[in-house]
Amino acid sequence: MEQTAALQAMIDRAKRIVFFGGAGVSTASGIPDFTGEDGLYRRRFGGLTPQMMLSQSFFYLHPDVFYEFYRGYMLHPEAAPNAAHRKLAQLEQAGKLSGLVTQNIDGLHRKAGSRLVYELHGSVHENHCIECGRFFDLKYMLAAQGVPKCPSCGGVIKPGVVLYGEPLDHYVSTGACREISRCDLLIVAGTSLTVEPAASMLAYFRGGSRKLVVINREETQADERASLVIRGDIEKVMDAVAINV
Repeated sequence: MEQTAALQAMIDRAKRIVFFGGAGVSTASGIPDFTGEDGLYRRRFGGLTPQMMLSQSFFYLHPDVFYEFYRGYMLHPEAAPNAAHRKLAQLEQAGKLSGLVTQNIDGLHRKAGSRLVYELHGSVHENHCIECGRFFDLKYMLAAQGVPKCPSCGGVIKPGVVLYGEPLDHYVSTGACREISRCDLLIVAGTSLTVEPAASMLAYFRGGSRKLVVINREETQADERASLVIRGDIEKVMDAVAINV
């Protein structure tokens, strides 16, 4: 395939690759796309939208309803890294990938072995008591009944994901923007680039002799700027990439 060959050539020449990914990266792992045509965010639950229930204010006002929805639709403990996750980890290990920016909260990039990961929207694996700050892993959250409480102080445990109405973590977002501004090849994949403020981070990519690649099933607002646009499945595209160092 001509487009795959073009992507391979760009990866071979690049010295600092940054990957910017969204929900489409994890769909092959069995995690649904939230914002797609048939995505979760297009549904209503008793008159409430997912965005309402996943907001900071809703969490504090109705933690019982929040957790019922969160456990039912946001947690996928059975999901495993797919070929795209694994190939990105291999690119990092080979010294080709300098940063991985993800909008996903599933933790699959880290599970695949990636270390240079900027999880813009947090992770389901990072949970803390809102009173004493004690850490709890995903296993604890899955085993808890109703609203999970801290066994030390009795405080409610909050998921380590960025809810609507909350800002992105300063250090994570700053690090992500820094990597995007320094890379010579930016691969944007599996994201419609409609979620802010994450989508605006692409403004830090300077262009010029640097290359921008977009891999997505649907059009994105970055297509016009891209050196290469691939309409296809991110897992299949990345699986076909060879690591030449």
